[in-house]
Amino acid sequence: MNELVRQTSSLLKSLNLKGIDRHLDELIEGCEDTSRSPLAFLHDVLTTEVSDRKDRRLRRNLAAAHFPVEKRLETFGFERLSGITETDMTALRDFRWIDKNENILFFGPPGLGKTHLSIALGLEAVHAGYTVCFERMSNLVKLLKTSEIQRASAFRIRRILSSHVLIIDEIGYIPIDRKEANLFFNLVSELYERSAIIVTSNKHFDAWSEMMGDEIMTTAMLDRLLHHAHIFSLSGESYRLESQRKENEMPALTNG
Repeated sequence: MNELVRQTSSLLKSLNLKGIDRHLDELIEGCEDTSRSPLAFLHDVLTTEVSDRKDRRLRRNLAAAHFPVEKRLETFGFERLSGITETDMTALRDFRWIDKNENILFFGPPGLGKTHLSIALGLEAVHAGYTVCFERMSNLVKLLKTSEIQRASAFRIRRILSSHVLIIDEIGYIPIDRKEANLFFNLVSELYERSAIIVTSNKHFDAWSEMMGDEIMTTAMLDRLLHHAHIFSLSGESYRLESQRKENEMPALTNG
């Protein structure tokens, strides 16, 4: 019996049926239940392989997304902000905006949770079966500048171009020169109506011309980003400042 198991495992590996091979002992034990039909056993075998492939694909896509942290919409404090509501985000969780290659733009000062929202949406998209890439603007520019001379950068750019969603975080936090702006424009142009883009920025789009250094190119890029877009201008108290304020109030509450 052990030899037959070994041979069966070898055949499964040769057929790339890793899920069945991984759970072979469990499946054999289930087969010993004489009340179950051969068709039911076959169903279990195939279901095991499909489930294992989905799990492996999910793990690969989560790793490839490069999310810096894990964030969830359930932990976001919508009540402290204006410009966005929980209903707005619920409407986006059907991911029709991805299917239609639409963009999402989050504007507002630092500390309001723009990155939190973008990661949370991206994470749910990965769990829904979409491929997502997260990049801060500073690193995206580095990738674009080195993609022709560094294999790792070229690989990442190819991954970005083939993904369903690109999240570009923190546009406007660092200055970029004309060459960098041109590379960024070319990337946005390539993704236009082929992939969805999520943008977070502390500068509203009417201030992007100064940031990019070229008004005509900036206008052309914004035309692509805004053509099919959901735009949210957030305002409110920074959650970091709010947390600090609450911490400062705690001693007074304790003493009082």
